Amino acid sequence: MSSLALAVRDSSTMLRRNLLHARRYPSLTLNLLLTPIMLLLLFVYIFGDVMSGGIGGGDRSAYIAYLVPGLLLMTVGSTVIGAAVSVATDMNEGIIARFRTMAIHRGSVIIGHVIGSVLQSIASVVLVGAVAVAIGFRATNATALEWLAAFGLLTLFALALTWVAVGMGMASPNAEAAANSAQPLILLPLISSAFVPVDSMPGWFRPIAEYQPFTPAIETLRGLLLGTGIGHNGWLALAWCLGLAALGYFWSAAKFNRDPK
Repeated sequence: MSSLALAVRDSSTMLRRNLLHARRYPSLTLNLLLTPIMLLLLFVYIFGDVMSGGIGGGDRSAYIAYLVPGLLLMTVGSTVIGAAVSVATDMNEGIIARFRTMAIHRGSVIIGHVIGSVLQSIASVVLVGAVAVAIGFRATNATALEWLAAFGLLTLFALALTWVAVGMGMASPNAEAAANSAQPLILLPLISSAFVPVDSMPGWFRPIAEYQPFTPAIETLRGLLLGTGIGHNGWLALAWCLGLAALGYFWSAAKFNRDPK
């Protein structure tokens, strides 16, 4: 069997293992998924009428359209925390040491975690999107190509954040520390353009919100689904995704190859 076929076979096995774990222990995924759903309902039904005035829409439906792209990307950020916890658990319970002694492709362990997390992120996005549609979100002007590009952006963003989360999991001494270190993946969307326009923020704070990873991705997704201007945000979002994916990959690979646990 060629090395490529061996890598595909073992990665598929590890992917199946991680998906089975997610199915048997769904509480972590549900807890992380409830955060964006609760924020969606909170900001639409409690703050929606007030917030819509701030974006010039005049009614709640305008704010739903503005809010949903940010919440979809926040869903990705919250879901991938499960990958950090799962990797930290494997690293500290000895199963990785056992895998090292077995005749399996070395990188398949990490790849299984990454692919499993991306699939869970996309499933979570679909669920949150379904809730958004149920309460009134519409993107009727988006073409099939724009929908495809939006799905590609969400997938690429999920891949990039998953690699970072895997690195966090490997660098953490236990699962609790991994969950805490990955909290910025939930907090960063709160200081982005997900809930209010960047122009409405204080001048000293605006660069922080504008140039962090989530804001360009949110504005790009908003432009694809709603037809608003994308400008330079598309290239910034792509650069952030590729940069974070590369950083997370090399960090994870270095920790996995060096860590004796």
